[in-house]
Amino acid sequence: MTSPADLQSADPKLLDVNAKPAFAGVTHSALGRKWVMRETDERAALAMSQALGLPDIVARVLAGRGIGIDDAEKFLSPTLKDLLPDPSRFVDMDKAADRLADAIQANEKIAIFADYDVDGATSSAVLARFLRACGTEPIVYIPDRIKEGYGPSASAMKKLAEQDAKVVLMLDCGTTAFDSLKAGKDEGLEILVIDHHEAESQLPDVYALVNPNRMDEDRVYGHLCTAGLAFMLAIATNRSLRQRGFWTDGRTEPVLTRWLDLVALGTVCDVMKLEGINRAFVVQGLKVMAKRDNIGLRALGDIAGINSAPEAYHLGFVLGPRINAGGRIGEAGLGADLLRTNDTAKASAIATRLDILNGERRDIEAAVFEGALQQVEAMKELGSVVVVADEGWHPGVVGIVASRLVERYSRPACVIALNGAEGTGSGRSVIGVDLGVAVIAARQKGFLIKGGGHAMAAGFSLATEGLNDFRAFLDERVEQQSGGGAVSPDLRLEGALSIRGATVELAEEVSRLAPFGPGNPEPRFALKAARLTFSDIVGKDHIRFSLAASSGGGTLEGIAFRVVGTPLGDLLLSSRDQTIHAAGRLKADTWQGRTRVKFHLEDAALALGGAEDGER
Repeated sequence: MTSPADLQSADPKLLDVNAKPAFAGVTHSALGRKWVMRETDERAALAMSQALGLPDIVARVLAGRGIGIDDAEKFLSPTLKDLLPDPSRFVDMDKAADRLADAIQANEKIAIFADYDVDGATSSAVLARFLRACGTEPIVYIPDRIKEGYGPSASAMKKLAEQDAKVVLMLDCGTTAFDSLKAGKDEGLEILVIDHHEAESQLPDVYALVNPNRMDEDRVYGHLCTAGLAFMLAIATNRSLRQRGFWTDGRTEPVLTRWLDLVALGTVCDVMKLEGINRAFVVQGLKVMAKRDNIGLRALGDIAGINSAPEAYHLGFVLGPRINAGGRIGEAGLGADLLRTNDTAKASAIATRLDILNGERRDIEAAVFEGALQQVEAMKELGSVVVVADEGWHPGVVGIVASRLVERYSRPACVIALNGAEGTGSGRSVIGVDLGVAVIAARQKGFLIKGGGHAMAAGFSLATEGLNDFRAFLDERVEQQSGGGAVSPDLRLEGALSIRGATVELAEEVSRLAPFGPGNPEPRFALKAARLTFSDIVGKDHIRFSLAASSGGGTLEGIAFRVVGTPLGDLLLSSRDQTIHAAGRLKADTWQGRTRVKFHLEDAALALGGAEDGER
């Protein structure tokens, strides 16, 4: 799946790319990028291919990403047995698990308070299903994005106390909610925070706070989302109950791996790095999802038209947006309700509602995105970060629009919906720029009313009159992180292909490296000096095209998504019969029983030298 995290960034480990030669002489592509070929140890790749029986291209990609022979099998076939850490390694995990086990045994009322995004919905569903298997039905509280905003509030804590809740599981939020959680404690609630957002040196006064990004953690597992942490809390709590003999006396111990489909969904949709245990979560979770045991996911998949084995793409771009639609523009709890229900009729009704809301969300998003583009294009120059704001923008789509701005401008972006004296904003980043840290610093300096996040995403609110001060502060902080300048928009390539070499077989070999996402971007290849024989608009803003080899025959069909009106789209529509260099990804596309290879274009440049097509 394509992510702005694939782009070259200001990570110090990657800054040497600026000294590398540009592939095919492309220093400024249609999207303003320099193309750079990833260095590969050819001898290591050959040794891996021979020792493990891997296709050459698979071994080359693995070697290029620093994965050696000893780690290749675990990468290609990741399992929980090999990669799952002992939950006890996390600060406060055992304390949280024991307290939750106490509540289960004592039949205390347990409440789940979770964020309104997919990570919140999936983590709440994992623990709600676990608690149900333990014989208790929790209260589930999902805050309204518009009325309550992100995270806990004093009023929400009061409502839970009034429902006789004793223990509150605070999921995907709470790490910096000092005042609200103090109010909860004053109401007599014992709060267990399970979160992964950036922490400060001071932590809220709660019973337990599990967060791999606490300052007293080693951050080895800082790439986990809350759904993964919720799964580990279930493991730790289940272990505590087992040690107490809870699962005797006629009780049936649950098979926790049945909920890995939820963990996989949260991991992909929260754009976590697909490394280590996260790869195992997603690979194994996709297998669980394929069994279609979760009634809610089954209903949503059916209404979304998923008629093949689920892939990470379906999680991130088909299921995730629909689950998010409830929290963005509809009823905040719809996604969480869908994922934990066992009622077929209810699941069908919620899935239908979410699908309708997702269509409305797309229309709202398009309008906000257009307004954001107009603001950016009117700027005299772009700084290290894009910050746009306007009155009347819907706060439920600002995060999506920020992601699209990152894709277009290859730098962090924040989009703010203003509503009179205050604004609600969301930001997205690129690898190498920790946006969460920058937003927390802005809050600590008084530029924000509240704010927090993690490296790749952040949320905040501010006083409208302080917008320009916040923009200046954030631009300075991002510039410091990026080494004194804007983030470099270089494009990494795994290899060069000829038109003839772009085959279904090669696409299927590359798919062995899936799931793709941050930390494991889908391999990107270049087609050098190919003739653009056809291009046309399809749908609302996509362009389909055909490429032909400069010599020797052979053609390849392709598509470029959401490029109409962009420099890349303009190049495709105006350069028919010209020779171009193309960068993108190979896909095996099956339609009506026939499988063909397609090229999903990400960038292009005119081939001024007219060099021959292909290198491999």
